[in-house]
Amino acid sequence: MRRSIGLFLVPFLLSCLVAQETPDTPASEPAQRAKAAAAAPAPADEPTPLVLTHVTLIDMTGAAAKPDMTVIISGDRIQRVGKSSATPVPKEAEVVDANGRFMIPGLWDMHVHWYEQDYLGLFIANGVTGVRIMSGAPLHYEWRKEIEAGRLLGPRMMIASAIVDGPKPLWPNSISVKDATEARQAVDQIKQQGADFVKVYSFLPRDAYLAIADESKKQGIPFEGHVPLSMTAEEASRAGQKSIEHMTGILEACSSKEGEIFNAAQADLAEDIAANQPTFWGPHVAALRQAQLNTYNPDRANALFTLFKNNGTWQCPTLTLLHALGYDDDPALIRDPRLRFMPQSVKASWDPSKAYGETPEQFTLAKEEFETERQIVGVMQQSGVGILAGTDTLNPFIYPGFSLHDELGYLVQAGLTPVEALQAATLNPARFMGREKDLGTIEAGKLADMVLLYANPLDDITNTRKIWAVIYNGKLYDHQALDKMLSQAEMLAKRKSIAAAMMKTIQEKDADAAVQQYRQLKASDPNGYDFGENELIGLGYQLIAMKKYPEAIAVFKLSTDVYPKSYNTYDSLAEAYMDNGSKNLAVENYRKSLELNPQNTNASEKLKVLTAQ
Repeated sequence: MRRSIGLFLVPFLLSCLVAQETPDTPASEPAQRAKAAAAAPAPADEPTPLVLTHVTLIDMTGAAAKPDMTVIISGDRIQRVGKSSATPVPKEAEVVDANGRFMIPGLWDMHVHWYEQDYLGLFIANGVTGVRIMSGAPLHYEWRKEIEAGRLLGPRMMIASAIVDGPKPLWPNSISVKDATEARQAVDQIKQQGADFVKVYSFLPRDAYLAIADESKKQGIPFEGHVPLSMTAEEASRAGQKSIEHMTGILEACSSKEGEIFNAAQADLAEDIAANQPTFWGPHVAALRQAQLNTYNPDRANALFTLFKNNGTWQCPTLTLLHALGYDDDPALIRDPRLRFMPQSVKASWDPSKAYGETPEQFTLAKEEFETERQIVGVMQQSGVGILAGTDTLNPFIYPGFSLHDELGYLVQAGLTPVEALQAATLNPARFMGREKDLGTIEAGKLADMVLLYANPLDDITNTRKIWAVIYNGKLYDHQALDKMLSQAEMLAKRKSIAAAMMKTIQEKDADAAVQQYRQLKASDPNGYDFGENELIGLGYQLIAMKKYPEAIAVFKLSTDVYPKSYNTYDSLAEAYMDNGSKNLAVENYRKSLELNPQNTNASEKLKVLTAQ
């Protein structure tokens, strides 16, 4: 099926423990450190080497596991790797005895949507040292700058443009293009703004998509994402799309009824745009979902996968998400122990009964689709297609950091060996990003991002959950430090919702009293409530839905006061003013939003309408 999934959707059936749960260990561990006897300390301008001895190295180069190895790190780079018996330890080094431990490169989650800065440590605590952000926003570039400067702990980031979608985009703040001219302009704008790649989406018109492909090639910037309804998977590969997410277009392309299914998709797309309601499964295609499963053709699949291999078309199947499509009706989801690490605002949006609202029959079909798609991933691996491990984190019950380990398990279930699954989260992302010089394997000269495990992941892929320590950018985070990251997230997640408290005050008194309440509680109980921007934005839109426009304006004005650099909060205030009939104030605030984020196409479109009136 056309899995046009993007942000904030669906869950998955959990059958595993929290990623940081580990076996009992002697009290003398979690990460024994011993400073080697040293003469004089290292000069101030030279970092003290970090040395891990007697570790079993799984370096991801394709070599067998290497026991009793020593890894020497200087600054943020691996300086030397060798047998412990033949690798002298610098006398001034900080030495960690890693006997009985297994070292793999830092993991990458190659499909992430995340917007909560306070919880970035969850990635590091789970050994995820890099992420590909699939819907870029200004805050992601700010995070990356702060992370690279060492002022914020979070994973390395590859950042997409805002979603580029058709004339009726599904998601707010997408870049909407209706034709080839606007598509080329969008690519030029994206390139100038510094995105790492163009993110294409499901409802792009055919001519706009082809223009993006052509202009991206001219501009020297990749385009990645969904196969739009207007294109086939084969056409997307031939056009140069670098990665296909969520298996979009794959089942259709492997069906002997591909032509019929594609025509049905065109009918759905035309009706969706006319009705201003984009949907992933329109009625025409929905009627053929079972048929495409019944008409899977191995010869068509092999021809398609050969094309992918020859064209370098990578696949990020996000099996964690595809599994969720069939299993988000499981009541066990709300008992997942990892929920304790999620902010209240996220948990409130993760209602398994409302994620898709499918009938029991539809869930049954979605389960069958998942099983077929999982088998297809194994066939693609055998055919030489590049596979990337990604989760689509922030969809319901898909967790930052934790769920990457779920994805590795699904890849092994698909038929990949544990080494191949690990490469999908290490070596393959490095190759995909063109960063093999720095990332992907454990070799001298590369960045020092590694994960140390209690048990061998080549014996059982679930052993990637049993993390003893993480080395990130050359710094060692032992198990105590990782536990502290988790505890910090859990503490933050216990904060009460300021939005809920303010809504009660608005209903009982008025908006002015709620604004005063926010300021008083933030001063007197700063750790008791979540005072984040998302709380205020969510409250404001609740009030808009209730047609309480003056109250929404008061909340959004508070948000602009507290978060004056946020384009989103000015955009929201402008919308409230527009709904309240205050055209001039709406224009003023949309313009302010555009000053902060020239990429905000929602503001651009609204300004066109407002200034034309």
